[in-house]
Amino acid sequence: MIWDRWRRSAQPDGRPSLPGPFEDLLEHAPVAALLVDGANRVFAMNEAAARFFGTDRAALPAGFIEATREGSLLGVLRSGAAESEVELVHSRRTVKTKVVPGPAEGDSLLFVSDVTELRRLERVRQEFVANLSHELKTPVTSLRLAVESLGGAPDGADRRKLVEHALKEADHLTAVIENLRRLAALEAGEVKIEVSEFPLAQAVGDVVSRLGLEERVRLEIEAGILVAADREMLAQALANLLDNAARFSPADAEVKMAAAREDHGVVIRVVDHGPGIAPEHWERVFERFYKVDPARTRQAGGTGLGLAITKHLMQAQGGRVWTEAGDDSGQVFLVWVPTPS
Repeated sequence: MIWDRWRRSAQPDGRPSLPGPFEDLLEHAPVAALLVDGANRVFAMNEAAARFFGTDRAALPAGFIEATREGSLLGVLRSGAAESEVELVHSRRTVKTKVVPGPAEGDSLLFVSDVTELRRLERVRQEFVANLSHELKTPVTSLRLAVESLGGAPDGADRRKLVEHALKEADHLTAVIENLRRLAALEAGEVKIEVSEFPLAQAVGDVVSRLGLEERVRLEIEAGILVAADREMLAQALANLLDNAARFSPADAEVKMAAAREDHGVVIRVVDHGPGIAPEHWERVFERFYKVDPARTRQAGGTGLGLAITKHLMQAQGGRVWTEAGDDSGQVFLVWVPTPS
């Protein structure tokens, strides 16, 4: 057995010779591994553990807290639990632990697996299912009520209103389904990308005109700026951001779109005058159906997928999108687009 090799390398005091068998067996393991004695001193750790905890292995042996800076893991050892899942305070990670007997009596081998991203993805999936159910429930219920009311054979004016309402809800459902299909295609890499060089000002002008926002959008884009992107995909991404800015700004407020050469490319800024978004939501607003304020989002309309689609549209063509607070108020959404090499 593997521990037999370790015991055969033991020093006179009974402590296994380290490194040696430990490195042979565990040095390149994909999870962090620590050898801890009965007094909770860390005698050895593999490369993965040293990276994870930021520990200098030359300083070992050392006390458990000194070596890992994580009291919650020491609690796992003291509890005697063979397997646990804990939240680390110092590194702010979620880990799964497994404790097995070590090569000498009283020793323990602690394995630590980082499951932070896995738990985040599980949470996102659960929230997506819940948000999708909520997003579809409202129009489906409204559509059902309209159809039931039509069954009562109302007079002409009421009948027309009910039909218009039913069509509006049906259109909303169609938009949600089409956007989900588009998003799935983008994530699967099934959307054909045709990169070309074109003047940014011209492409932006076309988007503003198509949205009918000429009176509300102030453009600050140099005529000579060229970008290298898929024109249709960039146009859709910018249209999503402009539509979003217009919907969340007061009806008489101006929306600004500016562009400047930065970072070996062009950064396009869409500035609104809405209520703004707290920093803790900035990363998550690009998730499907994520709502900072569900009530306000319902009032503003939309499918809840525009920013998620924008993110994948930009990533597909080598760009990116992010958000930050405005100088005075509102929110700024930024898009980085490559320029011709």
